[in-house]
Order: sequence, then C-alpha cells, then structure tokens
Amino acid sequence: MSKPTLKSVAKALGVSTATISNAFNRPDQLSVALREKILSACTELGYDGPNKAAQSLRKGSSGIVAVILSDSLEYMVSDPVASQFLQGVARELERQQKHLLLFSGNSTNLDTITDFVDGFICYGAPRNLGLIGQLRQCKKRVLTVDFDLPGRPSVNIDNEQAAYDSAVAVLKPDDVVAVLGLRLIDALDSRPVADAPMWDNLSSVSHRRLDGYQRAMGELGLTLADDALWHIPESNQHFAEVAAKAVLSQSPRPTVLLCMSDLIALSAMRVALQLGLQIPEQLRVVGFDGIEETLRYHPTLSSVWQFSDKKGEAAARAFQSGLDDNQLLPYELRLGESS
Repeated sequence: MSKPTLKSVAKALGVSTATISNAFNRPDQLSVALREKILSACTELGYDGPNKAAQSLRKGSSGIVAVILSDSLEYMVSDPVASQFLQGVARELERQQKHLLLFSGNSTNLDTITDFVDGFICYGAPRNLGLIGQLRQCKKRVLTVDFDLPGRPSVNIDNEQAAYDSAVAVLKPDDVVAVLGLRLIDALDSRPVADAPMWDNLSSVSHRRLDGYQRAMGELGLTLADDALWHIPESNQHFAEVAAKAVLSQSPRPTVLLCMSDLIALSAMRVALQLGLQIPEQLRVVGFDGIEETLRYHPTLSSVWQFSDKKGEAAARAFQSGLDDNQLLPYELRLGESS
C-alpha cells in the first residue's frame, strides 16, 4: 500500500490541500474543531503531515546550517579548540533560531545533504580534499574558517603574523629551534617533514604559521635543521609525545620549541620535565590556540589566544549576513612561565 500524500488525503477527506496544510502548519487559519477533526482523520489514514524537505525546497530555506569539520567527528568533538568553535557556532545559531548539522571532513560527498541545508560553514580544510572541489562548485552559501576558497567569504585570524609575534617573543640569536607542526604533510604518523611534499599551501593554516616562524627566525639569522621540522598528524598527546621525545634527544638539543597547538606544546613540556629539563632556563616553549588547560598547567604556557568560541560566533553571524567579506579577527599573545 502506497504512503498517503497531501493530495490523496485531501481527496479522501473532501477538503482542499491548503486546508490540510493549514491544519499542520497554520492552526490559526482553522477552527479548533475542524483542525482536530482533520488531524484525527490524518492519523487514521497514516498521514503525518506535509513533507518537510519539500517545504524547505519551496521556501528556499531549511533553517539548517551544516558545519563541515576538517577531520572525523570523533576527533573534532574531542579537540578543545574545535569544541570551543562549535560552542560559539551553536550559541549564535540558536540566537538566530537556526539549527546545526555536523558533517565529517572524512566524508566523500556533499550531495547527501546539500538539498536540505541553507549552506556550509567549513571549519578548516577537510582531510578529504575532494570536498574542497565540491565546495568550489556548490550553489549554496559557503563560508570558510581557517582557510580560504577563492570567491567565498572567510573568517580567520592572521596566522602568519600571530606565529611571527609568538616566535619573536621567545627567540634569541643563539637559539637552536625545533618546530612541532600540525598536519604539514600527508602522513598518518609523527615524523620529520624532510623532503616530503607539503599539503596544499592555500588551504592550511599550518603553513601560514610556519611562514611566520621562519620569518622571525630569518630576522635573527636562525635556520631549521633538516630533522627539526616535524609533522604531527593530530593535535593529541600521543602523537605530540612521539615528536617531542625524538626532538629532545637530538644533539644539539633545541632550546626553543615552536608548537602549532597548545596540546602539542603541553605534551612537549611534559616530556621535557620528565627528562629533567628546566623550563624556561633550558627549554622555552610557545603554543598556539589559547585553551583553558594552559592556565591550569605549571609552568603556564606562552601562547597565541585566538578565542575560538568568539570565532564560531563570528562565523555564524557572517554566514547569516549574506555578505562576501573576508574577516580577520583579533588574537592576543599571552606570555606565561614557559618562555
């Protein structure tokens, strides 16, 4: 038996399709008795109301905004920076009476949801780079965060300048420097970058941060040794500790660690303290992000605070505004005991 439709139910009840629709969506247009009669009859017929997706298509708006994450849902919701960002997005969308849909950056096809959302906020370059091509062609509104797509609005901080500022604050002319980078190359383990090809330079804030570090180093005449630039695939303790242990066993041992996330920096400091190194006397460390854990750790971490919840709010507002401007948000360099 086929599922009842708006037209078939209207015919069975001897009323117009508009009357059926009003019973579900505009109750003020009908008397209480008539509405209750229609809803009761619809229940008996197995009809639960007009198709919401079809309504959204007719109205041109579903009230749903999809946030495409750069990585898997499991990893992103456990990451404190991403969690802060999503809190900000959710807070602002709730103010606007909109709904949030999360979409994994490991997914392969946007077509499954494109018809049912008003558009996309893309938080970081998706791990599946094929999604970037789909976003370029998408006819819905697309706003990017922490990377840029030509012709699409974006919300970022100036990652290169922020990294430069953090490096200038801790570097000295005679330093030995190592960089613990985040997702610099296509590898699933922690390893020196060496001569491996870099990820797409346009779609990665990590490259912007590396540019800032290298600019600051260049002004002091410092260079990175071949084994001093490390790729870490995810911002978590395990991968960061692998890199930190390797870097701190090198000779000469680094005197400064420039870390592309606070989680990486905190993990590196734990390794250093376990090795008996004094911070900052023997090793200075600077992070990036500004997560609350840095305030509870001793020594406190020097870091770039980018206020990810405010970034999420700004992204949701920019998405809803319909404007095509690129926004650069403020950041703050906070120096702690690690430098």
